[in-house]
Amino acid sequence: MRSMSRRMLLAAAMLGSSLTGALAQDKTPVKLGAIEILTGPNSRYGIAIQRGFDLALADINKAGGVLGGRPLALAYEDSAGAKEQALNAARKLIGRDKVPLILGPTLSNEMFAAGPVANERKVPIVGTSTTANGITAIGPYVFRTSLPESDVIPVTLKTAQTKFGIKRVAVMYGNDDAFTKSAYDVMKASLEKLGIETLTTETFGSKDSDFSAQLTKIKALNPDAIVLSALVEAASGIELQARQLGIPDKVFFIGGNGLNSPKLGDIAGKAADGTLVGSPWFIGKPDAANQAFVNAFKDKYGGDQPDQFAAQAYDTLFIVAKAIDAAGAPDSEKIKDALIKVKHTGVMGPFSFSDTRDPADTSGVVVLVMKGGKFQLLQ
Repeated sequence: MRSMSRRMLLAAAMLGSSLTGALAQDKTPVKLGAIEILTGPNSRYGIAIQRGFDLALADINKAGGVLGGRPLALAYEDSAGAKEQALNAARKLIGRDKVPLILGPTLSNEMFAAGPVANERKVPIVGTSTTANGITAIGPYVFRTSLPESDVIPVTLKTAQTKFGIKRVAVMYGNDDAFTKSAYDVMKASLEKLGIETLTTETFGSKDSDFSAQLTKIKALNPDAIVLSALVEAASGIELQARQLGIPDKVFFIGGNGLNSPKLGDIAGKAADGTLVGSPWFIGKPDAANQAFVNAFKDKYGGDQPDQFAAQAYDTLFIVAKAIDAAGAPDSEKIKDALIKVKHTGVMGPFSFSDTRDPADTSGVVVLVMKGGKFQLLQ
């Protein structure tokens, strides 16, 4: 009970209002839409995001909801990682459910399909995990709370260069996904800027499972590290096959945001040890809000630990709730105008939007290393 009370106080503080105990005549739920990958190989991301939303939803509603006492509700649509399905989900949520705001979709590919629909219909859409270049350029109704890869990857590569002295790398990336291709573009530019030599660039498709040809070529070149832009399923297979083919542990992987999931360790095991990723969040952050979130997440989900995607989703729902309160009504246009002004301090730290509707503060990137199947702060 003591833990629950503390969480409720933190939730009320996050919302920045004294909603608890507020009375209002209108108790109709304010229903928002959420498009996430809930089935299929990339559901590891979408389910983590859904769990973060659901935990925040419970905390917000226990603290009094929005608009002086109206409960918040979420209508989920499963995109299954398919652009067409994400597009249809956006049309359904806007046309049938009349939601004033959409959360998601999970992947940048999906946002490039669904974002234009939301923008055309003048319904704000907020990505919590879409990190490709050009997301918010879709239009003025498209926001994101996730740091773009262009802010994270350069920090990761610079850290690898400074700490481990990497000079020669091989690069691998998925060439049929907007997110992994965009991350590769950032990697390429960052490597050139840092003066790190790229020995070879190898590509693969999102449905590929055999990477032996690419890895055999890379092994013969003896790079210091392998720079990898992939989603977690492919990344796990690549790391496992690299070790099976005899690429030594000293040749570690440096990943983009797709590798930033505990599932990498779950699937690849020891083969993933030494992998470096950049992140705007770390589970071991000692502040009270973060530790309350981590403990509540583990309590609710049978001991499972949250990842960056769950943390970003958790904070995002509080940000949206604040915008709804500031708007004074579940009105899309008013919420859009309020969102850009929201300031929030949550489990990710202080947050506000820039004038491009991206995160304004990009200084909080940390570099994590996988050891024993779990990410730790790189010391």
